[in-house]
Amino acid sequence: MKNLISIMAIIMLSTNLFSQKVKYPETMRSNQSDDYFGTIVNDPYRWLEDENSAETKDWVEKQNKVTNEYLSQIPFREAVKNKLENIWNYEKSGIPFTKGPWTFCFRNSGMQNQSILYVRHKKSDTEKILLDPNKLSEDGTTSISGYSISKDNKYFAFRSSKGGSDWNEIQVINIKTGEFLPDKIKWTKFSGIAWYKNGFFYSGYEIEDEAKALSSKNEYHKVFYHKLGTAQSEDILIYENKDFPLRNHYLFLDKKQKYMFLTESEGTSGNSLWFRRASISNGEWTKIADGFEYEYGHIATIKNKFYIRTNDGAENNKLVSVDIKNPSIKNSTIIIPETENVLGSISLINKKLIVNYLKDVYDHLYIYDVSGKLEKEITLPGIGSISSPVGKKNDPNFLFSFTSYTTPSSIYKYNMKEDKTELYWQPKINFNPEEYITEQVFFNSKDGTKIPMFLTHKKDIKLDGNNPVLLYGYGGFNISLTPGFRLTAIPFLEAGGIYAVANLRGGGEYGRKWHLAGTKENKQNVFDDFISAAEYLIEKKYTNFSKIAIQGGSNGGLLVGACMAQRPDLFKVALPAVGVMDMLRFHKFTIGWAWTGDYGSSDNEADFKYLYKYSPLHNLKPANNYPATLVTTADHDDRVVPAHSYKFISELQHANKGANPTLIRIETMSGHGAGKPTSKQIEEATDVLSFMMYNLGMNYR
Repeated sequence: MKNLISIMAIIMLSTNLFSQKVKYPETMRSNQSDDYFGTIVNDPYRWLEDENSAETKDWVEKQNKVTNEYLSQIPFREAVKNKLENIWNYEKSGIPFTKGPWTFCFRNSGMQNQSILYVRHKKSDTEKILLDPNKLSEDGTTSISGYSISKDNKYFAFRSSKGGSDWNEIQVINIKTGEFLPDKIKWTKFSGIAWYKNGFFYSGYEIEDEAKALSSKNEYHKVFYHKLGTAQSEDILIYENKDFPLRNHYLFLDKKQKYMFLTESEGTSGNSLWFRRASISNGEWTKIADGFEYEYGHIATIKNKFYIRTNDGAENNKLVSVDIKNPSIKNSTIIIPETENVLGSISLINKKLIVNYLKDVYDHLYIYDVSGKLEKEITLPGIGSISSPVGKKNDPNFLFSFTSYTTPSSIYKYNMKEDKTELYWQPKINFNPEEYITEQVFFNSKDGTKIPMFLTHKKDIKLDGNNPVLLYGYGGFNISLTPGFRLTAIPFLEAGGIYAVANLRGGGEYGRKWHLAGTKENKQNVFDDFISAAEYLIEKKYTNFSKIAIQGGSNGGLLVGACMAQRPDLFKVALPAVGVMDMLRFHKFTIGWAWTGDYGSSDNEADFKYLYKYSPLHNLKPANNYPATLVTTADHDDRVVPAHSYKFISELQHANKGANPTLIRIETMSGHGAGKPTSKQIEEATDVLSFMMYNLGMNYR
């Protein structure tokens, strides 16, 4: 009787929530408009682009209040949170790596906000904490975004990010004593840490107005050299390009530190590559490859030859060598030619090339000799994704991690001499993968292109057309969505859901051609692929339109926004996260200008026409059937500034005439996603899962 009363109470509360239309805050609409080549485009929410104004801060507070009130009424929200905390609480480990006498490893005991770096000397059986990021801030919102160890193995330099911002600060630790050096480098961004002699090279900007640092356009990226023990103001300028303010520069050295390399880029793909003998002076650079159409990545220096992975003349990538005496990519020698599969990471270990290939969106690992001769394929644990192998120059053993949609990241050890793979470390998690299965299917998009998709669900699922589906996608910037364990999907899977990941054009799953097929004037292909994925799932009786939720972040947020605007009838729930929603103004903020290689720019008339046609913000029309929508963003997101989400949800609330809720969740002291503390990850996942499952008509016990 007690259980029956509880069930009836949930049903009654659900009915009340569904039937009552949410009352949203009043959002001012101004008369702002712009003339794009004779087309007048209204922009009534331009004022929300000023994240520091009192009006915007008041709007954020009111929107969050409405959202929190709605979420607090979901009857199983606490149960979802309890489940996430339960499954999250397991030990996680990075791959141990050795430098000189020291062995390092990042580990998390389970619920720590940030993983801790441990170090052990080869003459000791006891390890110690070298860096605990949880002590860098009271709320765990400062994270480590990169690190480098000096060539003499005395110092550990690391980049830290506050609140998820792309802005980094570099600090240095004495590895032996654990003491922090006084050196502190601010305003670095899109930078490495390249040690040389008694200092390091890094990239950054010179900031004039710190108050606008989270939204102002990033211009004039520079490379500096910092000598330990000196002030940042004394750092030596190594490289800048005053003629092109919208370019990024990255400097690194080869392992012997004999040569230094400089990459220059105008966007997220394609770069020029230069080199010179290592020095601190501002000397001349020798060009290896010019232009920004293709990618050139230095892999190793072997016997006076630079090994470079490139897609120049090879859409699926190839490995070539360039003679230092004749250092032009045009005179290169092919080491590993292009194949029908995409050539991924390449590592030089024990004088062998460990090569990863992507075949139909999952990893395969091979061993080549340095002349490019294939020696053997390494058998992997299953269909999944691996990390770049970690090993030493003259050691036949190396480590790599493996993960799949049903398997959390585990570490494996491979012995080249014995051709033997063994489990090195595996987490213990409160989840039984044997109850679930992942299948790969292929469906036809609107133009007939075959698109792959992974489906993960319980083994005993019935194809009756009534299963709830979470359809996830990205489709951009040459990024491949390969199999990976997702903690936040577990409650959904346990409740009978299907987790679907569509590998859309615009990504890198099938090389450069696949990427370009989803860029600029071809961007509509990406949306057609995603829409076709949903239609396939309905056609094959996995689900129906009232049971489909769509989700994506960043460029994937754009995907969700565009698809819900084009086909609001096809989806029940939409979950766009930190999305690029204003396709006419994205290039005016922070690093947005770098995305024009994928998107184009509204400053160009031809580009404007197709951007305006699909821009999520500009294609919301008054309608009754917009999906239940929960937009998520963060106040410290300086990659895709939150104004995108602010303006989009304002227009959606204005256009939505139906009863489905259209809400926004704005996180504080958080950024684009990287380095987000465990506590905030769980809180956000609780709200997103609860909102989605509730609006799909699901329950969770």
